[in-house]
Amino acid sequence: MSAQPEEAPAPPAPAAAAQLLAELRADRRADSWVPAFEQDWARALDDARHSFSLTLVHLVVRTWRARLASAPAVDAFLEGGCDDSDGIDLDQVLGART
Repeated sequence: MSAQPEEAPAPPAPAAAAQLLAELRADRRADSWVPAFEQDWARALDDARHSFSLTLVHLVVRTWRARLASAPAVDAFLEGGCDDSDGIDLDQVLGART
């Protein structure tokens, strides 16, 4: 029997943030995404220092992985000439960055 519910996501590997940052730097959106990730990461680390919880650190990695993973689908959607006027802000889906 596990102490964690099965639906709980596994925590990211210790080097996950460094690997994610390398992937963000290689992306065409690096000019805007890298500073945003670094800001989110710094806030999460500061929160962890004060709260002794890595929850926000893990959340930042998961959120940015999702953004990076969904980028090709978003690009294909926009390049396909589809109407995106009925879209919603990603922060409404994933939660606002703190």
